[in-house]
Amino acid sequence: MIVVTGATGNIGSTLVGLLVDAGARVRAVSRGTRPVELPTGVEHAVADLGDLDSLSSALQGADALFLLITGEQLMTGPEPALLLKTAADAGVRRIVFVSSQGAVTRSQSDGYARTIAFEQALAESGLDWTALRPGAFFSNTFAWIEPVRTQRVVPAPFGDVGLPAVDPADIAAVASVALREDGHHGRAYTLTGPAVITPRDQAAALAEATGTPITFLELTPEQAKQNMLRFMPEPVADHTLTILGTPTREEQQISHDIETVLGRRATPYARWAQRHRAMYA
Repeated sequence: MIVVTGATGNIGSTLVGLLVDAGARVRAVSRGTRPVELPTGVEHAVADLGDLDSLSSALQGADALFLLITGEQLMTGPEPALLLKTAADAGVRRIVFVSSQGAVTRSQSDGYARTIAFEQALAESGLDWTALRPGAFFSNTFAWIEPVRTQRVVPAPFGDVGLPAVDPADIAAVASVALREDGHHGRAYTLTGPAVITPRDQAAALAEATGTPITFLELTPEQAKQNMLRFMPEPVADHTLTILGTPTREEQQISHDIETVLGRRATPYARWAQRHRAMYA
């Protein structure tokens, strides 16, 4: 049995389907705050990573766990070692953890302290573990859906600063392999897209995908931060803006770890935009 936390999110929802297609038994975990549609045969459990009793219940009978921390859990919550012990006590022996590239490139940032603590706890846990370290996600551009649909405008800061952002479906695909197959213990995979792409380039790709003109609107960092604070803690917003505006050379470097694990190239943003074009129309 494989337990998937964050099962309604951009990575988790895809991962559940991939695991089912591979013949795995899956239990999808969410906090129960929104409707859940799952493939036939997938169990659903309501649990919160901040509540170890509920997590323990959701993990009973599982031998593998996909662990994703989001929102306030990026800053606060149970001690990582205690959470991992809860998983081990429930029978879990393998964990795939969604970390972040910033845990390496911005290790002094308070916004990554808890992520780094989870990686350290995993290394000391005695469990079979794999860390996935993505950079920026293509799905971050879901924030543009409303202005594109209503005004045909993409509002974003740092329009000409590029990063090798990644398709969440590619992250899910790597997670599926690491959860089901041996050979990934102790590995930390840096997951990027196949090319550096700027927000202005992404706006052009969305215009091409939807077949309609879209104007790029440059925001100031402060304007962008106010938008981010609607769905992320302030320290996370601050270090995200730093990466977007002044990425290091390492943060702009293309990784081939997706190709190594999956045997294919990472998905380009233009293909992602085509796949999601109806959301922007």
